[in-house]
Amino acid sequence: MTYVPFQSNQILHGEAQATLRSFPPHSIDCAVTSPPYFHLRDYGVAGQVGLESTVEEYLDRLCRIFDEVKRVLKPQGTCWVNMGDTYGGSGGSHGQIGSSKTPDNQRTTRQKRHTGRNTAPKCLLQIPARFGIAMCARGWILRNEIIWQKPNGMPTSAKDRFTVDFEKLFFFVKSPRYYFKQQLEPYTHPINRWGGNQVKPYQGKFQAYATTADRSRGSRAKLQPPQGASFERARRVRPNPRGRNKRCVWS
Repeated sequence: MTYVPFQSNQILHGEAQATLRSFPPHSIDCAVTSPPYFHLRDYGVAGQVGLESTVEEYLDRLCRIFDEVKRVLKPQGTCWVNMGDTYGGSGGSHGQIGSSKTPDNQRTTRQKRHTGRNTAPKCLLQIPARFGIAMCARGWILRNEIIWQKPNGMPTSAKDRFTVDFEKLFFFVKSPRYYFKQQLEPYTHPINRWGGNQVKPYQGKFQAYATTADRSRGSRAKLQPPQGASFERARRVRPNPRGRNKRCVWS
């Protein structure tokens, strides 16, 4: 590992891949980023990420940038990538980028895009899914695909599909052992009553009585003694009073 002295709240300006190359390997603990989405915005900068001719070119460029992220990330480091999706254009595999003003002439510009090979009009391009697969093929370990649900998401004028109110957040690591602090969240149901099968000793062994399916049949059929012992061990398991492990849908 390499210690890199830095100043708090320091912003490094530059092209992402070139700037990352100036960092020594194994020097960063955590990377959090949201790359420009494919053909959804024009920042008015030549060579910007997101205005590539095809989805394939866009994903290839992103992966090359994240090759550098992987190089500078420490073995125990983590990488978090927020990414949204887009649809194929209405003109076959071509469409148009939304209007934006360039800083040079402050005029609204519209550009044609080619979304990819054999892309049907109106088709969801599945860019986040393709990105996750491509990253894994380059040696990243994908630990979670998190759904970032937006209760107050942007409305849409589309009348022939549902409104998309979420984006994806990928949790990547470069090695099987890494730094992670478990996050707990409150239970969504009461835990003061924890159900379990009734168990009692039977000829020196534990004999379990089923209490759900058998009650519906009006009986309490006995289970085999080995199962009774396993049920007894299971009854000793109780929920963590501090909460349950955090789920993968965030809002």
